[in-house]
Amino acid sequence: MKREDFLQKIEGNKPIVADGAMGTLLHERGIGFERCFDELNLTNPALVGSIHQEYIHAGAEIILTNTFGANRYKLERCGLEELLTEINQTGVDLARRTIRASFKEILIAGDVGPLGVRLAPFGRVQVEQAREVFREQIQALYDAACDLVVIETMTDLYEIREAIAAAQEVDAELPIVASMTFTRDDRTLLGDDPQKVAQKIFSYGADVIGINCSGGPNQLLRILKKMKKELPDGIFWVKPNAGWPEQISGRIFYPASADYFGEYALAFWQAGANVIGGCCGTTPAHIRSIRQALDNTQEKAISNGLTLEMVEDEMMEQESSEPSRYAQKLGNGDFVYSVEMQPPRGLATKKIIAGASMLVDSGADAINVADSPMARMRMSPWAVCNLVQQKVNVETILHFPTRGRNLLRVQGDLLAAHALGVRNVFVIMGDPTAIGDYPEAMDNFDLAPSGMVKLIKQRFNLGIDQSGSDIGQPTNFFVGCALNLTANDPQREIEILQRKIHNGADFIITQPVYDARCIPAFKKAYKEIYEELHIPLIIGIMPLVSARHAAFLHQEVPGISIPEAIHNRMQTAEEKGSGPQEGIQIAVELIQKVKEMAEGVYITPSFSRFDYVAEIIERSK
Repeated sequence: MKREDFLQKIEGNKPIVADGAMGTLLHERGIGFERCFDELNLTNPALVGSIHQEYIHAGAEIILTNTFGANRYKLERCGLEELLTEINQTGVDLARRTIRASFKEILIAGDVGPLGVRLAPFGRVQVEQAREVFREQIQALYDAACDLVVIETMTDLYEIREAIAAAQEVDAELPIVASMTFTRDDRTLLGDDPQKVAQKIFSYGADVIGINCSGGPNQLLRILKKMKKELPDGIFWVKPNAGWPEQISGRIFYPASADYFGEYALAFWQAGANVIGGCCGTTPAHIRSIRQALDNTQEKAISNGLTLEMVEDEMMEQESSEPSRYAQKLGNGDFVYSVEMQPPRGLATKKIIAGASMLVDSGADAINVADSPMARMRMSPWAVCNLVQQKVNVETILHFPTRGRNLLRVQGDLLAAHALGVRNVFVIMGDPTAIGDYPEAMDNFDLAPSGMVKLIKQRFNLGIDQSGSDIGQPTNFFVGCALNLTANDPQREIEILQRKIHNGADFIITQPVYDARCIPAFKKAYKEIYEELHIPLIIGIMPLVSARHAAFLHQEVPGISIPEAIHNRMQTAEEKGSGPQEGIQIAVELIQKVKEMAEGVYITPSFSRFDYVAEIIERSK
């Protein structure tokens, strides 16, 4: 289909209807998430075709092919890269055969999703490589004669730019829909607002500006209005999820009903949408509801818009009382990975956001944010936690030192952190100011770490402050405490740990270890005095980069002991010019041993080499 014909079709008086989720229905019908859904075009075409058929019967006028993940990078993970062309072209053929059987005029949209890798400058894939991979998939869809291409669920403007350019290189007349997804703060994963996204997609040459996935209809209506105000003459495509997903008994559920979607279809129409459909969690019932609402040509205002927003606020407030995702993973027995990041010295936060994004892509479950490490002045960590959680959509663990804080500041900072969505805190003493930028600064404190744990767990989490006054509603902090597995006075270390656990500590993070044998040795010693260690143990890992680095940590950093065998390995590797790679290998080996003895690892990057940490996580997983 030529661009002019496509635009004429969708710029009518009434929006046209696109289909809903493919993956949701495939999963409901017995296909596990570990399977490659795109391969089903070849192995179970009847199932894919039946879903297309249901959406056509529900009133969809555009059908997306089952090719969302059919690019080279994603197919390689399943060993299917040699079938790339066949999978994509069969996806178009399946849609076409289903349409012919319906005797209706339906458009076939070649579906192109994210590559599943991070592009430079925030990742390791160059933009030229990304464009070539996009071009390969889009060429296969084009050769099978799709009517348009839909580039959807994108989080990165660099990536969507290369996908649009690839489609233009395949055929300058091929209609292009380019659609981004947003986090809960109405920004993309990398922090771009709707106005910027609309302008950029338009400038890149896409014919239609899209919003898909994200939250439910309420959020996407809000984003659409911002985009339409920025580009009044723009053409817009909207496909919301059926609300924010919930996990119940191991299954994913979406709360938004079909009737609710029908009400919002009219609101999307009035806000300027040209195409309306559904994304994750939506079914043929949702699409049928949209179709029926639009077929009723009488326009009407959504009179209960305010009520809907209030309901959404109540849902978010309810979510704040649920355990953090980090707590849930530990509770489910998952082996967790967290990585320490240091706040910036100034105002610039782009590097920490990009680094956190790369770590999450590699498999990190949480980002630890340090508080003035080495007593050096840096940005407030709870502000950084908020930025990372909003822009990267990953939970953080806030380091919360007692040193230098009186009771007033301690409690005020806790309230602020909770209000900003931080739920995981790691209580520590903190580095003495004498070693930092301001040695003259006061070092006083009102609470030791065990007392801080008690304040949080036995006061704040019960809805009262230290004096017993009501704080409005209970907090829901998940609290970690520190441990030195090789302390000079193990008896004292065990007694302090027992006090922290008695006061309510939920998990333990240790200082970096280089000999996994210290873990069962400490557990045995603890059990002999008290009982079995019953809360999750997270082992500190700090990758070595050179023999000199190993010597410094061993000789000058309290609490770190490095075996002679590790020193020798680093020395030999350094002589061969492969010190960092040997450090990575040592860390991977340590993690494999730790998996049998603990519930997770806490990785501290050496010299801010987050790329080393990403490799460690990928290899150890």
